[in-house]
Amino acid sequence: MEKTIDARGQQCPKPVIMTKKAMDEAAPGTVLLVQVDNEIAVSNLQKLAVSQNAEYASVQKGEKLYEVRITVTGEGREHPASQPAYENCCRPEENTVVVISSDKMGEGDEALGRTLMKGFIYALTQLPVPPKTVLLYNGGAKLSCEGSDSAEDLRALEQAGTAVLTCGTCLNHYGLGEKLAAGTVTNMYVIAETQAEAAKIIRP
Repeated sequence: MEKTIDARGQQCPKPVIMTKKAMDEAAPGTVLLVQVDNEIAVSNLQKLAVSQNAEYASVQKGEKLYEVRITVTGEGREHPASQPAYENCCRPEENTVVVISSDKMGEGDEALGRTLMKGFIYALTQLPVPPKTVLLYNGGAKLSCEGSDSAEDLRALEQAGTAVLTCGTCLNHYGLGEKLAAGTVTNMYVIAETQAEAAKIIRP
């Protein structure tokens, strides 16, 4: 059985996430034909295939058309019943806190930084176990407000059980006090306490 996945025009990490979902749902022997428009996406899909013990091949079919052929083997899937007990007891309860202090990710080109941050927040919604808390302050406070490309993804995280907390002082500073579109307003004491109690802190 073959299934075509058209991931052209999708920003990283969507091609990988779309393919991973299809692999998880597919029966062994299924062939996924993933179409992308750049070599980096091809490389990322090949790494995904290797990590899942799947067979893969790629071919360039046009100036901006690449096809990655992945044959699902079923050998790379995780079966909860077969995982070590210590993994099962540690993962779900781990207090992971994501701290976002800017609406951009990394240094350099600002437009690229915004694109990367949008992709990062979307990727959080696709994790098997979402973070316990997302803290947004300074420029990061803009991400949870009306007009933000990430507001919908932050709401999705909230629905999955993640506490999405935005600094109230920061909202007022940027004139966004009435524009919050995801999560709730918090204060600096809670921001400090949440980080102090975290088992793991992620700062994109």
